Amino acid sequence: MSNYIHGYVPEEQERLVEQAGVLGSLIYPRIDFNGCKHILEIGSGVGAQTQVLLNLFPDLKITCVDAEPKQIQKAQANLSSSLDRLTFECQDARKLKMEKKFDGAFICWVLEHIPDPTQVLRSLKSHLLPGSKIWLTEVYNSSFYFYPELSGLRAYYEKYNRFQRSIGGDPDVGLKLGNLLHEAGFDQIDLYPGGFHLSQHDSNTLRQFTTYWKGLMKSGAASMLEAQMINQEEVQLMEQDLDTISKDRNAVFYYRFVQASATV
Repeated sequence: MSNYIHGYVPEEQERLVEQAGVLGSLIYPRIDFNGCKHILEIGSGVGAQTQVLLNLFPDLKITCVDAEPKQIQKAQANLSSSLDRLTFECQDARKLKMEKKFDGAFICWVLEHIPDPTQVLRSLKSHLLPGSKIWLTEVYNSSFYFYPELSGLRAYYEKYNRFQRSIGGDPDVGLKLGNLLHEAGFDQIDLYPGGFHLSQHDSNTLRQFTTYWKGLMKSGAASMLEAQMINQEEVQLMEQDLDTISKDRNAVFYYRFVQASATV
């Protein structure tokens, strides 16, 4: 897989857990694995989304696949109370090697980091039983809109997306899910819009999401600083601008992601 823009430091591992909580109400209303017995989760990371799935579907078993040993080790610790329902595989999702087939699959915030997402889907499909359902949730970063228009946040966000592309990722991969699933040979493909549209009419949620966004943006700072794409002052300006938005009486904070489902 490509370099992971967020890195694998402990702070980032904790951010992933927080992210699952902040965004859970937006992601999971559609996800349906009722009737499934054992699914594959691709890019399971530290097990943040895995925990949500375990809670939602108490009879479900999950095989968690991640290419980074540090993430698997952290996931095993985070999910220690549910290990009887879990299997962990340290593999490149583009070249899966499994001894069994599964009746479902889940991918969330993963394909944006992979240079060849179609290959992931093809590899995954070969390990799914006929009739299996796959659910995906992916980013559409070009949809981001904020007011007031602040130059520090704008410049940082543009560099963040440019950097992700430079290391093989795709910050707009959500828009392409329909075509990717079609190319990989999936059937019954459906696309669903998701996201948030916030303002001071719900100031608590606005503050929650601008704080979350600050953590998301800052999680890419170490890699961008190392690549000399930004400097420390630009990180601080980004954070200050998000604080300004959270307090502005006319604030608008808007973002869309894309969900998709398909069957084998």
